[in-house]
Amino acid sequence: MRLKNKVAVITGGNSGIGLGIAKEFKTEGALGTIVGRNLETLNNAETLLSPNFKSIQTDITKTEDLENIFKETQKEFGKLDILVVNAGGALGNGTLGSVVDTTEENYDRMIDLNLKSVFFTVQKALPYLNDGASIILVASIATKKAFEGLTVYSAAKAGVRSFARTFSRDLLDRAIRVNVLSPGTIETPLFKKLGLPDEVSEQAKEQFGKLIPVKRLGQPKDMGRVAVFLASDDSSFILGEDITADGGVVNL
Repeated sequence: MRLKNKVAVITGGNSGIGLGIAKEFKTEGALGTIVGRNLETLNNAETLLSPNFKSIQTDITKTEDLENIFKETQKEFGKLDILVVNAGGALGNGTLGSVVDTTEENYDRMIDLNLKSVFFTVQKALPYLNDGASIILVASIATKKAFEGLTVYSAAKAGVRSFARTFSRDLLDRAIRVNVLSPGTIETPLFKKLGLPDEVSEQAKEQFGKLIPVKRLGQPKDMGRVAVFLASDDSSFILGEDITADGGVVNL
C-alpha cells in the first residue's frame, strides 16, 4: 500500500493508460478523482474504481474549466498529493499529418490537447498541491523516435518532456517533484479509433507486438506500475526524469 490515503487526480483516467494508472493507484491505497470528457466511460471507470475514486467530466483543453477539477477534489478528499497529467491523444480526426499536409487548424488542435493543456493543468493544480507532492506527466516514445504522421504530436510531447525539467526547477522551494512517463505502444481502446474490423485490428496488434523486443504490446497496468513508483516515496530522489516504458523499442 505505497500510496495509502494519498489523494490523486488523474486526467484521462476514464480509459486506456489513465484507467490502468488509476487501477494500480487504487490497489496501492490511493483516493481521488479521474477526469475525462466521455460521460459513459467515466461512469464505467468510476464503477470499477469505487469507492476510492470519483469522476469529474471536463474538457481539459478548456482552460477556464480546469480549476474546478481541483476545487471539487479538495472538497471531497482534501489537498492533493499526486497529479497525473495523462489526457492527450495521437489518433483521431485531424491528428495524423506531416509537415507537408498538416493544416493550421489541426496543428492548433494537437498543441492545445497535448501541450497547452498540460501546462495549464499543472498551473491550476499548484494552489491545491501539498508541498512534496508528485506530478507525473505522460509523454511518449515519440519524443525519442520519429514516427510517420506524428509530426506535431511528437513536438508537443517533446515539450511535455521539457516541462518536467523546468517545472521541477520552478517548484524546488516546495519540494514538488515532476517526472515523465513515456509509454510505447500500449493495448488500449485507441485501436478501435482506427475504425478497422475486429479481425484486422487484432492482426494489427499482433504485428505491432512482433516489432517490440519483448514481443508483446504494453498493457495499461504496465504503465500503472511505473506511475505508482513515480508517485510514491520510492522515487523521492528522482525529479525532472523521463522513464521510458516501451518494451525495449527505443534502446534495443
